[in-house]
Amino acid sequence: METKTILLVGVGGQGTILAGHLLADVAARAGLDVKVSEIHGMSQRGGSVSTVVRVGDHVSSMICDPGCADVIVAFEAVEALRAQQFLKAGGAMFVNRETITPVSVNIGNFTMPQNVRARLTGMGAKLIPAGRIARDLGSPKSTNVVLVGALSTALDFDADLWRTTVREGVPKKTIDANLAAFEAGRAAALEA
Repeated sequence: METKTILLVGVGGQGTILAGHLLADVAARAGLDVKVSEIHGMSQRGGSVSTVVRVGDHVSSMICDPGCADVIVAFEAVEALRAQQFLKAGGAMFVNRETITPVSVNIGNFTMPQNVRARLTGMGAKLIPAGRIARDLGSPKSTNVVLVGALSTALDFDADLWRTTVREGVPKKTIDANLAAFEAGRAAALEA
């Protein structure tokens, strides 16, 4: 398999790191070489978080330069705009439709970008109502696994391998909720 680069971006506390680990585990279970790089930034204060996962027969680097990402998964819509430069031509982008207003906007130092959803749609992003899906399932913390389900539709790994990895990679008491979130994310991506 040629090397694929997946960039996951979000805001601290959204579960991007767990999602990256689930992806890395799926690729490793499929017998591929995997490299992971995480940037936490000011994540504990609601800052940007990014995880680069590169998978393939032989992965020599974990760097994601502009135009390198085959897939971007954004856990927050403004973070998708911020990361768009990394998507390669013809790449896939899955975006949680929700936005989080940063502290800098709340205190009046900055303003939110305008027309975020329209801009993302114009770039070909698949907007997934991941937060709403997770809340409707009664598991608001599984928004990240909804997006993992969406991501699974863009990569050539067996769906049962994803399910096994989710089952073994989340806390035991949340297995059923996360499996439901995964399935709902797959369905939403296929409908988008």
